Amino acid sequence: MIAILAPALLVLAVSIPPQDASTSSRSAAAVQGAGSFDQLAQAAKRARDENRDDAAIDIYQQALKLKPEWDEGLWYLGTLLYEKENYFEACAVLRRFLARNPGDGHGWALLGLTEFETREYTRALDHLQQSIVLGLGDNRKMTATVYYVTAILLTRSEKFDESMALLFSRVASGENTSPLVEPLGLAALRLPFLPAEIPADRREMVHMAGAGALAVEAQRYAEADKLFSELESKYPGQPGVHFLIGAYLLGARPDDGIKEMKREIEISPSHVPARLRLAEEYIKRQDMDDGISFAQEALQLAPRDATAHMVLGEGLIAKGDSAGGIRELETARDSLPEEVRVRWDLVRAYTAAGRTEDASREKGEIERLSRQDAAH
Repeated sequence: MIAILAPALLVLAVSIPPQDASTSSRSAAAVQGAGSFDQLAQAAKRARDENRDDAAIDIYQQALKLKPEWDEGLWYLGTLLYEKENYFEACAVLRRFLARNPGDGHGWALLGLTEFETREYTRALDHLQQSIVLGLGDNRKMTATVYYVTAILLTRSEKFDESMALLFSRVASGENTSPLVEPLGLAALRLPFLPAEIPADRREMVHMAGAGALAVEAQRYAEADKLFSELESKYPGQPGVHFLIGAYLLGARPDDGIKEMKREIEISPSHVPARLRLAEEYIKRQDMDDGISFAQEALQLAPRDATAHMVLGEGLIAKGDSAGGIRELETARDSLPEEVRVRWDLVRAYTAAGRTEDASREKGEIERLSRQDAAH
């Protein structure tokens, strides 16, 4: 079990302190002959309250044979199995619980954390994200754990920007940033590893990158400059380094940022995000030819990249190619239906083209998305 999970165990619906040696040897034998479900349910609660985990697990299993739909029993059995690090059995029990309680955010959270331990990473990510959507109440420690594991799984799935957004949300909440440094470094460098998988020869680099990203987020720019300068000096040929520095410099010193992005492309010829950052910067400067060129290069490398279609569409619209720009923006919208930026692009493009009904439809979708965000 990774260390970051420990706080969550303190705040589950079941609190399970260390076992008392004087009672841990007791078993469920005393209730073997108790035939009624009610007797078993009471005995299971008693064993759980007395911290006799193994006995409680055994009795819950007996009771659930008599009443398979017993939600309380499924939940407590699942949490006890998780505590005992019996993750495969815990997964099976928690899935039964959630089949009956699909709106339980804590249930999805615990299932996702359990699947993380069994290395079912795709399932774990889906279920942890579901728990975030459903909500975890005011359970701060569980929330911190769920967000952390979700973020590192997003990085592993190469969803680096989503991972960074989630990690920075934890920074904004006032959470201790020490455990977030390496996850931020991996996402910032766009390295699809879990923290435990960082190669030894890259750990210092990842830590420096994460510390630099945190410094930028906190607006400690002198510290960020120093960290990024050292990072570039020590790791000038490592993929991701120049992209990270370039992304920072595009906001502070754009000309230097462009140089760093181009250096990243030299080191990583198939780097799509570097091309898109360059495309956006050139479009912002009204250099449409270079902006469109970099966006087209990005699409050649990643034809389904919705952001590339969006940036290319913005460039084409700005250059006067309304029809071509709208086609690209519509492609982006179809892939990213909840991206407000592309919908505003389409509102402006449709309005300019006299397509008032289409513009009105997009405004309606923007309002719907805004209400949806407010509800969450």
